[in-house]
Amino acid sequence: MKYIASYLLLALGGNTSPSAADLTSLLATVDITADEAEVEKVLSELNGKDINELIAAGSAKLASVPSGGGSAAPAAAAGGAAPAAAAAEEKKEEKAEEKEESDDDMGFGLFD
Repeated sequence: MKYIASYLLLALGGNTSPSAADLTSLLATVDITADEAEVEKVLSELNGKDINELIAAGSAKLASVPSGGGSAAPAAAAGGAAPAAAAAEEKKEEKAEEKEESDDDMGFGLFD
């Protein structure tokens, strides 16, 4: 990741085709010893490609990745079933909380 970040920093700074020496010297400014194999791999993968196009393509791929909140969409789509599902979920949480509270009565305490 640090190699890609340094490549992007150099590209944003105006160097449209950073070399291995450019990446190595940038990483050295923050006391990172560059692995030449990793530097060459990054350069070979990004050589001749437009950074803006790569970022746009990556953003499009990330848009299709689920990112949590999966239960909210089905509940909203269900319409009338959403309040019932929410009430059932609250009951489950209450039962779990009651169980946790009963664990406190085990006959000993932390500071006893």
